[in-house]
Amino acid sequence: MSATATETRGQAQRQRILAAAEKCFIEHGFHAASVASIADTAGMSPGLIYRYFSSKSEIILAIIEQQLQLARQEMQRQDARTDLARQIAESFAADAGGPQTNAALFLEISAEATRDAAIGAAVRNSDRTLQSEFRQWLERDTASGGPGLDAGQARGAMLVLQCLWEGMKVREARQPDFDHATLQAALLQCLPALLRP
Repeated sequence: MSATATETRGQAQRQRILAAAEKCFIEHGFHAASVASIADTAGMSPGLIYRYFSSKSEIILAIIEQQLQLARQEMQRQDARTDLARQIAESFAADAGGPQTNAALFLEISAEATRDAAIGAAVRNSDRTLQSEFRQWLERDTASGGPGLDAGQARGAMLVLQCLWEGMKVREARQPDFDHATLQAALLQCLPALLRP
């Protein structure tokens, strides 16, 4: 097997482990999910998991990094030259189908960040990276795909949007029948003012 094929297989195995871990953390919580249960969900041996990750904490660090990359990709897709408020409202109000938007996983990672120093540092670093990039994007002019806010307005808009998104995740976790359509309609009323230079 070539080095490239070996690397591709390794990446696929890591992704399979991360997907299984996310499923276990969502269903059972971080502490109740064991490496054995992750291995069973992934359809592999616990030994193979330890070949890629030394601990559950290392798995969750990889999940945080993966979620950061997904959030950055989502941010890059936003374009103020079209209806930015609608894009953000739809993104916020989308059903939480994927693990990157799953309320239970968001809360598990947030809680573990208060108990594990390495996970806490990774969450804070991820937040700082996203906040910085989002503020820069909010300050871009419309010709460059941003809304053209000034620096102070961009800081405020970024903070409000982050609080809205995180509050929505808590509400989803506490309210299984969360009404995404009502949220989207409400966001469409208030976001244009927040994003207007």
